[in-house]
Amino acid sequence: MEELIWGRRIRAFRKLKGFTQEEFAKMLGISVSVLGEVERGTREPGEELLIRVITVLNVTYDELTSIK
Repeated sequence: MEELIWGRRIRAFRKLKGFTQEEFAKMLGISVSVLGEVERGTREPGEELLIRVITVLNVTYDELTSIK
């Protein structure tokens, strides 16, 4: 369940920042298929990937993980 929440939050911030999956995946150094799995919640992002996501999206960990 937590993977799904991560994925939804990452997708929402990616779209908010105006990145396509292809652009964002390239910035993160991962394949589009891996990004798609993360966004769909079928793959949990590791700590290293989360750090890159936070850096590229220019958001804080708290912003990415907060559920309202």
